[in-house]
This record gives sequence, C-alpha cells and structure tokens, in this order.
Amino acid sequence: METATILTWILQREIAIPDDVTPLLTPGEQAVAAYKTFRDSAVFTTKRLIIRDAQGLTGKKVEIYSLPYSSINMWSSENAGRFDRDSELELWTRAGHIKVRLAKDVDIRRLDSLIAWAVLSSS
Repeated sequence: METATILTWILQREIAIPDDVTPLLTPGEQAVAAYKTFRDSAVFTTKRLIIRDAQGLTGKKVEIYSLPYSSINMWSSENAGRFDRDSELELWTRAGHIKVRLAKDVDIRRLDSLIAWAVLSSS
C-alpha cells in the first residue's frame, strides 16, 4: 500500500551543531548530530528531529518542524546504487510519510543507526 509523502527533505552533509538550536531544546534535551539542508539544517537531538526551513527571498522567515521520535512507527533506508547517486531514508509517522534524500557525502548507515538509537530508546 503506497502512502503519499507529506514532506521531503535533502540532507547534504554533516555539520557542526548550529548555536541557534540551543534555545529550541527542552530541559535535559541535547543535540546529537546536525546536517546541512538546502537552506538550513536538520538536527537530531536526544528526543526529536528538528528541521529548520528558511523561506522567502531573504530567508528571514523560518519554519521549524519538530518530529518526536516517539511518533515514528517505521523507517527504511536505501543506500546509493551503482547508477543512483543518492541514498534515501523514509519515515512513517503518525503525521504521515516523510522522505529524506541524502547526498552522496552523507553516511546512510550512520543515519540509520542514529534513527534506530533514537526510536528504540524512546519507546
């Protein structure tokens, strides 16, 4: 059964955790890893995935998505093939289906391990 994708993000490379994420964190929550997206960043914390999405010409308008790991029901990962340069991570959540495309420099197995750690330790 195919489900419609509600969101698609592209992770380009792992980066240092941005300083401006700190005010978004709850007491006891820590940032674990961050990735560059097209215009902003995706940050994996000990409790959730935070995606910052700058919008508009100036990028001053920022939409923040927060996906608690407890809402992820299932995930799949697909490494890049011989002719396919990008890897893919798919998340099935209570909110819907989310697709994360990974540029060739992103280690899909590290990301798969990170999701497994986050989801399985939050249940």
